[in-house]
This record gives sequence, C-alpha cells and structure tokens, in this order.
Amino acid sequence: MFLDEEELTQLTRKQQNAARIRVLNAIGVQHKIRPDGSIAVLRQHVEQVFGLKKPKKEEGSGWVPSWLK
Repeated sequence: MFLDEEELTQLTRKQQNAARIRVLNAIGVQHKIRPDGSIAVLRQHVEQVFGLKKPKKEEGSGWVPSWLK
C-alpha cells in the first residue's frame, strides 16, 4: 500500500526526509507527512505517475454527448 523507507530512498536517492520531500515535489509525487515526521507515499500513485498503471476511470465517465462525437 505505501512505499517503505528503502523504496523512498531508491525513488528519491535521498536519506533525509526534507530532501526526499523536495524530490517528491519536483517529480510530482503526492505525499503526506505523518505526525512522527515520516513520509507516506501511496505505491499506486507512484505507479500511475511513472506510467506503470493507468488511472481507474470513474463510473459514468464513458458517456459523451452526441454533438462531441
């Protein structure tokens, strides 16, 4: 579900959380800071950002008005 410390280091090539946050912001990876100061990054989001998984379509998003076809 979330990247572990080793995966965060591999992704950002940084050890310190402040530096990791700068890299995550620069590459467009959403993250949250936990109360203990650690970083939470969803694995699924990273896979979407790097094109490994396509984002799920929302229900009903397949409808297109006839004048746009």
